[in-house]
Order: sequence, then C-alpha cells, then structure tokens
Amino acid sequence: MSPIRTAYLTAARSAVDLLADPAVAAGWEEPSALPAFGVSGLAGHLASQVLGVPAVLAAPVPDGDPVGLLEHYARGGWLGAPVDATVNVAIRRAGDGLAADGPAALLDRCAATLGELAGALPAQAPGRVVRVPRGSWSLTLDDYLATRLMELVVHADDLAVSVGVPTPELPAETVEPVLTLLARLAVRRHGQPAVLRALSRAERAPASVAAL
Repeated sequence: MSPIRTAYLTAARSAVDLLADPAVAAGWEEPSALPAFGVSGLAGHLASQVLGVPAVLAAPVPDGDPVGLLEHYARGGWLGAPVDATVNVAIRRAGDGLAADGPAALLDRCAATLGELAGALPAQAPGRVVRVPRGSWSLTLDDYLATRLMELVVHADDLAVSVGVPTPELPAETVEPVLTLLARLAVRRHGQPAVLRALSRAERAPASVAAL
C-alpha cells in the first residue's frame, strides 16, 4: 500500500479516537473554534473525510487525465472564501446533517466506514483515478487521499481546541505530507519570499502565510 494511503488510514483512526473522546459529546451543542461552526457540525465535517471516501471508490473510473494537487485547489475556489460564501455555508450544512443523530451515531458510522476502508484501500490499483466529488475533474486516488489527509489533520486540531483536549499527536510520516501540501499552497497564495521569511527570518516575516 502506498505511503499516502497508510498515512490517511492512520489519521482517520486518530480522528475516530478523537470523536470518541467524552469531551466531544459533552461540548456537542457548544460553538467551536471556527466561526459559524458548532462543535457538532465540526465533528460531522471531520467525520466526512472518512464517510465520503467509499462513494468516491465506488464511482466509475473517469475518462481523461487527472489534474495535479495545486491545480485541484486552483479550480476549487474555496480557499480563502469568506465564512458566509455559498461553498462554506454548504460545508457547514453538510457537517450539521452528518451530526444530526448525535455523537454516538456519528462515531459508530465513522468507525464502521473506517473498517471498510482499511480493507478497500490496499486493494485499489496504484494509479487509480477518481472523480472529485462535486467537481468536473479527476485526481489520482493518492492525491485525493492527500486532500482528505490534510482535512483530517487540520480539523482534528480545530475540534480538539474546541473541546479543550490536546491535539492528537501523529507520526511524522502522517503529518509530513500535510505540511508539504500546506507549504505548497502557502507559496501559491503568498509567494516564495513570504513563506521563506516566515520560516527563517522573524524580523522580515509577513503577518500571515496561512495556506487555507
């Protein structure tokens, strides 16, 4: 199995463990650390990075060549969108919908789906191409999973902060692909000098080089 598939499954297991933390259920009705997102909706959004993958695997292999990761984010149009943008409203509604039956139901569904994926992902062809949900383009399966991996790692931190528990610690081989992707997106958004200075020269660093 490819390293990115292994990393994805590791992060997904960690996310399920976080969803099982009693602090998540205790804070279910509270606001989260993200604007306009409740803890329940954020938990649903985190779980969606697992729950949405089986449908992608089940869809027919699309025609045409896949795009690269940076092109995928360029086409998406959601990076940097304001909190009240249509795409962000839809993301929050989807998270709320997944969380509608409560924390125990969401946890059970997410854990069961993860079990399915642990068997399904190793069986996928190395160069498998998948259609991006709600998009008109394709990615390799590994690139698609890289996008889900990033979402898992980032939103696990959001959820942990929201309910007052430590952010899950992940192996270096799980986090490094996320850091690489975020760095590439930050360079695309802010330029090479800004990111270089943020990492190496505090006296010349810009106020932010946030990738998302």
